[in-house]
Amino acid sequence: MIDAHIHLDWYKPAEQKMVMDTLDVAGMIAVSSDLTSCEKVWQLAEQYPTVYPAFGWHPEQPLPTDQELTQIETLIHEHHEQLVAIGEVGLPFYKRKEEPSLDLQPYIAILERFMVFAVQYDLPIVLHAVYDDAALVCDLLAKHGVKRAHFHWFKGDDITIKRMIEAQFMISVTPDCFYEKKIQDLIKSYPIELMMVETDGPWPFEGRFQREMTHPNMIKEVIKQIAEIKQLPIQHIKEQVEQNTTLFYRV
Repeated sequence: MIDAHIHLDWYKPAEQKMVMDTLDVAGMIAVSSDLTSCEKVWQLAEQYPTVYPAFGWHPEQPLPTDQELTQIETLIHEHHEQLVAIGEVGLPFYKRKEEPSLDLQPYIAILERFMVFAVQYDLPIVLHAVYDDAALVCDLLAKHGVKRAHFHWFKGDDITIKRMIEAQFMISVTPDCFYEKKIQDLIKSYPIELMMVETDGPWPFEGRFQREMTHPNMIKEVIKQIAEIKQLPIQHIKEQVEQNTTLFYRV
């Protein structure tokens, strides 16, 4: 199994070592959030063969300078053959909730630039696109002809969910599936053939994982919970999710 979305570079060095020393899954998709993050993720990928790197710029922050964005794009050009995805990229839903007057257009422009790279280098794109933003991102994906899209930790309405299923877009489930009804409902409605599992670590979780450091090994418990919700054998869910992730990311 592979953790389909983790910010490994956000862990402290001692925590990173602990994660890697105790890793009991096949690997992880390590996404990036800015220029420094891309550089750190690349270093981790060079150090650990179970770390699969993705380069991008996370939208829930102030806009990058043109220089920073250009440098990220240069890194993508230089390392595209070793990257497994473009990401994490998307739109600033939560930032807009805090700043209703925030101009969305510059963020859209940045996202479209990354979509162009995804198509150019035939890489999947890892998306931070939830609720109202998801429909807009679906429009942009169609505009640019992006076929392999992963909406990580997705939340949205039934209309958008139906549209994503029709487009064969992937979602991934986190440990909050143990206590969030909306996520449990999403698991019921979304095809297992389009589902992956993730931690989004080091993001902390509640319930049975409260006060635990988020670890990629948690995805094994997520698999069990998906099996229970869908009322299917655990082994079937495990094998299908493994296949989904390895084929989507080509790892």
